[in-house]
Amino acid sequence: MTAADTLVETAPGYRPGRTLPLRVELIRQLRRRRTMVMFAVLAALPFVLVAAFALAGGPGGGDERATLMDAATNSGGNFTAMTLFASAGFLLVVPVALFCGDTVASEAGWSSLRYLLAAPVPRARLLASKLAVALGLSAAAFVMLPLIALAVGTVAYGWGPLELPTGGALPAGDVLPRLAMVVAYLFVSQLVTAALAFWLSTRTDAPLGAVGGAVGLTILGNVLDAVTALGGWRDVLPAHWAYAWVDALQPQLEWGGMVKGAAVSVSYALVLFGFAFRGFARKDIVS
Repeated sequence: MTAADTLVETAPGYRPGRTLPLRVELIRQLRRRRTMVMFAVLAALPFVLVAAFALAGGPGGGDERATLMDAATNSGGNFTAMTLFASAGFLLVVPVALFCGDTVASEAGWSSLRYLLAAPVPRARLLASKLAVALGLSAAAFVMLPLIALAVGTVAYGWGPLELPTGGALPAGDVLPRLAMVVAYLFVSQLVTAALAFWLSTRTDAPLGAVGGAVGLTILGNVLDAVTALGGWRDVLPAHWAYAWVDALQPQLEWGGMVKGAAVSVSYALVLFGFAFRGFARKDIVS
């Protein structure tokens, strides 16, 4: 008989599903300094980019990335697309790894995890609440950055068609739906990082180890994807599809790359989330 079973028998008012409500966990995480700092950094980025363009006299360059930069000041939509392109490779990885990798490990590091479980909060309920809030905060970060970039870019450069790196332009009326697709895909593509960070968070008492491990392995995936000798093996790397969202910024919308990338990311994420819940259910909690 488990402790929860005993409590159900001895405490009529006890309801496992009402322990650690999402609202309580969300407020706890929002009040943490790392949450406020992370959102402040993301909110400041568009302003920093606008100031950089103003000081430099405008963007410029010659490769594909520079082509996006060349059009960055043409409209608010172009500025938003450039901001996402510049931040997708690393900056947007950090909040996902931070929110998902710090959530359980920090409780263990503070020696408060065992007290939460003694409250008693069922282990699956604890992980589900923390994972839901961590993913919610990550999604909020992914939505906040382009919204602020769009507002700042529109004020600074006006509203108009989105000029494409491959030539041509998207009509102004299609800009918002296409950017929404880009943001949705970026979030789905980072689910593997979220799952990796969350799994590591259940395995260690050091938040930095979980967060750093997830970021480090994500960077390793990017390095492996650059090794062309791997050939078709790169297709199973989430990093290989990291920029498949560019297909959403074509005159004719293409889904192939985004569907494959989402499938790879979700598949890895489900396995890693399963490892996290299974391992935590059997873990001896001493912190």
